[in-house]
Amino acid sequence: MSRHFKHDIVIIGAGAAGLTLALELANTHSVAILTKADIREGSTLYAQGGVAAVLSNKDTIDSHIHDTIDAGVELGDPDAIRFTVEHSKESIDWLIHQGVPFTKYGEGEEYHLTKEGGHSHRRIIHSADATGLAISKTLIKNAADHPNIDFFPDRVAIDVVTTKKLGLDGENRAVGVYALNLNDDVIEVFQGSYVSLACGGGSKVYLYTSNPDTASGDGIAMAWRTGCRVANMEFNQFHPTCLYDAKAKTFLISEAVRGEGGKLLLPDGTPFMAEFDKREELAPRDIVARAIDHEMKRLGVHHVLLDISHKDPDFIKEHFPTIYKRCLEYGHDMTKGPIPVVPAAHYTCGGVVVNKHGSTDINNLYAIGETAYTGLHGANRLASNSLLECIVFARSAAHDILSRKISKQNINIPDWDESQVTDSDEDVVITHNWQELRRFMWDYVGIVRTDKRLLRAKHRVDLLLSEIQEFYANYKVSNDLLELRNLAVVADLIIRSAMSRKESRGLHFTLDYPEKQATSTPTILTPENSE
Repeated sequence: MSRHFKHDIVIIGAGAAGLTLALELANTHSVAILTKADIREGSTLYAQGGVAAVLSNKDTIDSHIHDTIDAGVELGDPDAIRFTVEHSKESIDWLIHQGVPFTKYGEGEEYHLTKEGGHSHRRIIHSADATGLAISKTLIKNAADHPNIDFFPDRVAIDVVTTKKLGLDGENRAVGVYALNLNDDVIEVFQGSYVSLACGGGSKVYLYTSNPDTASGDGIAMAWRTGCRVANMEFNQFHPTCLYDAKAKTFLISEAVRGEGGKLLLPDGTPFMAEFDKREELAPRDIVARAIDHEMKRLGVHHVLLDISHKDPDFIKEHFPTIYKRCLEYGHDMTKGPIPVVPAAHYTCGGVVVNKHGSTDINNLYAIGETAYTGLHGANRLASNSLLECIVFARSAAHDILSRKISKQNINIPDWDESQVTDSDEDVVITHNWQELRRFMWDYVGIVRTDKRLLRAKHRVDLLLSEIQEFYANYKVSNDLLELRNLAVVADLIIRSAMSRKESRGLHFTLDYPEKQATSTPTILTPENSE
């Protein structure tokens, strides 16, 4: 027997986007926030650098727009970019009003702005080197204190419930979500007049990633199954500098380290970025990641080096306290010498197609944050534009919802049907498919691609999708099965998108089409059959 919960809006995910939406609606709406694990876990928590915004009189909106278009290799949507940048300052003001402790300096106690790759000005407002943590802690506290916001941790969303899925007449709209309660394996029903997918990206589809374990593309896969279009899935950003250490897995080394003078070196100490771009270490992430990948393959080495030890030790400890302490835990003192770094899958630039209010193709279904494709990033995300996008579009979605009347919830969502399934005795299938999927995505659909590699990946993902669907139809769901099911969908979308782009642009680089086309358009995929 399922448990049923009713709220005005159901939000899946408690990162910057989901929490912002919740706080903007909670004074007039009842809000349910579902999180896969602890309410603090998610990509926002690990974001180090900061939030890009036009805050200095030396900076301009047009300059930020130009940098975003340039980093996105002219594939971003100009209207979406302008909309985001023009709302950047008010978004920062909103975060400050919420109580986020951004770093200040000097006698006047002005906010400190740093510079990152691809930016022409210092415009990154930050909280030391743990901005995401500061934002997450502040917004979670505010949300937890609000009487109209209910948190439901340890819930794994299975699928969005729509009127079409329920066989009801009229315009198709989202009315709720089925979710697995990990505490007792009961599948619960969360009913709402509105549903928002704010559950991050899908970088866990790759073997090496800077993302937390929760980043399995759930929102993108659920939206696709519901009938929403997705766009630009071939553009998965690989962060150039993650700590190379077996114990650390892939701990992110912030872009700001290079912004404050860190140099990339070969294992013998030779700098190399000048050979790839005149901006050297401050080139956009796609260029830096590809340069590192090229040198690693050319030399047959497992990593390169990042060195900021020429800076004063006190400067390093003050600006990068979290990174300094974490590296020290693994035996690397960044004040005394270089640290080993390697690229890792970091950010999904594509996602669910939305308008400037975060609305998807399904009525009353929203997608915000990394789950969404807003048009902001184009073929490559400019550093620190991601948290900005979360705040801008979450607030815009909230204003859109506030402008509407709450529909009466007189729909009966039935219990989840488990009558045809049994407990699995073949979990080894999930483990094997999980490992195979992430390995072939890394090998065949990584930083550098070819037609042959993509075709091999497509053959494998087709087989996996068939096996996973058979498994899903016959056995009770589990967290591992649901994540595998979603990652396989995301992998298929990435591969199909990559196969359709016959050029190299931004994060999509293929040896078969190494040149950029004169003109290009976003890759948009439309579901042929939605559930």
